[in-house]
Amino acid sequence: MGASLSSKISGRVITIEAQPEPIAIDTAKTAVLVVDMQNDFGAKGGMLDRAGIDLSPIRSAIAPTARVLSAARTTGISIVYLKMGFRADLSDAGPPDSPNRIKHLPLAVGTRMHTPNGAESRILIRDTWNTDILEELAPQPEDTVMYKTRYSGFYQTDLDAVLQRLGVKYLIVTGCTTSVCVESTIRDAMFRDYCCVLLADCTGEPIGAPLARSNHEASLLVIQRVFGWVARSEDLLRVLADQK
Repeated sequence: MGASLSSKISGRVITIEAQPEPIAIDTAKTAVLVVDMQNDFGAKGGMLDRAGIDLSPIRSAIAPTARVLSAARTTGISIVYLKMGFRADLSDAGPPDSPNRIKHLPLAVGTRMHTPNGAESRILIRDTWNTDILEELAPQPEDTVMYKTRYSGFYQTDLDAVLQRLGVKYLIVTGCTTSVCVESTIRDAMFRDYCCVLLADCTGEPIGAPLARSNHEASLLVIQRVFGWVARSEDLLRVLADQK
């Protein structure tokens, strides 16, 4: 997406020139949502890497996301991390015949493995190296971190309650993967009347990446047409800098 962003600042309100039209957001009612930027999805030796999936679309989102998180902390915008992770006995992954469990089996969910530094861990199991946030995007003590067990961050989690407690109306969305967990979470957010701005360069999608018309681009299109707005990180950073 080649959209440029500009801002008109009135107090805490910034107007972002996004697709399909500008959107005004109040930074005091905004949170940055980081979806599943964890070792299993974005680190060498994690689940996707072990499955032979190209990590480059996700890895390319790390640096711009880090810059957004730094600016958000400077301007007092709340940050909420979501992590995909199951209990050790997989009791929250769904029954054996559930689509959620079936679709994760080819990725060896629950399998014991060794991390790049030799420590023992398990694929997509909570409180392990696999479900830790990527070190480049490590949470700070004031940030909120929560687990989810389905693609949407709202499914049987406290995400909605946390956002309501923080007084959030607007979500700046980052993470992976674009057409799965990111899009699922944005859909559910829209159903709950949150206004979502997806940062196109702060999300990645390996599925369909080599195709002329990728799943990533398809998700950007459907989000800007139906579920929210699409912008880019560098221009968001510019308008946040104007608030300092």
